Amino acid sequence: MRGVFQASLLGLDEDVAVGALGATVHRTQLDHGAWIDVRPGWLSGADTLFERLAERVPWKGERRWMYDKVVDVPRLLKFYEEDEPLPDPVLDDARRALNAHYEEELGEPFRTAGLCYYRDGRDSVAWHGDTIGRGSTEDTMVAIISVGTPRPLLLRPRGGGHSLRHDLGHGDLIVMGGSCQRTWEHAVPKTTRPTGPRISIQFRPRGVR
Repeated sequence: MRGVFQASLLGLDEDVAVGALGATVHRTQLDHGAWIDVRPGWLSGADTLFERLAERVPWKGERRWMYDKVVDVPRLLKFYEEDEPLPDPVLDDARRALNAHYEEELGEPFRTAGLCYYRDGRDSVAWHGDTIGRGSTEDTMVAIISVGTPRPLLLRPRGGGHSLRHDLGHGDLIVMGGSCQRTWEHAVPKTTRPTGPRISIQFRPRGVR
């Protein structure tokens, strides 16, 4: 683990707990039937959760074909299937709260959890949509909680265009909904600036990756 985590002033002193949703969530309508919801600081005690996840999750590095060769995926990963126990009870609380808020609109619950560990500015994820499975043809939602040092999450229309930026960390929540996975792309870019580690927790419905 390369990064050195610097906690926020209060993040290690608070109890780890999910906050309210409802009117605290701000929705931005995007083009082509896509939208994003943002709730800053949804998770209190997020820095404590970061430390627990960094320690408890069985992180794995992966290698993939890219540009005609096999390369290391520039982040550590762990995917929790829908019947697999999550690594911390607050993630169960978070999923229940997200289902209570979004299940009527989504039409189904969030079931799986994918975790990514960005160790420092060299770790990243390229422009993409979550289009493995039903996300390639159907409207869906992906809810992401960020803990640790904030990193920019960029969004742009698929094929290019003006990008939106949200710096996410310390318990922030972003939900991408509607056609977002099909008609928009998102990325966490590399940076040469010194930056600490971040963990993202992505909740998805069944059959969306």
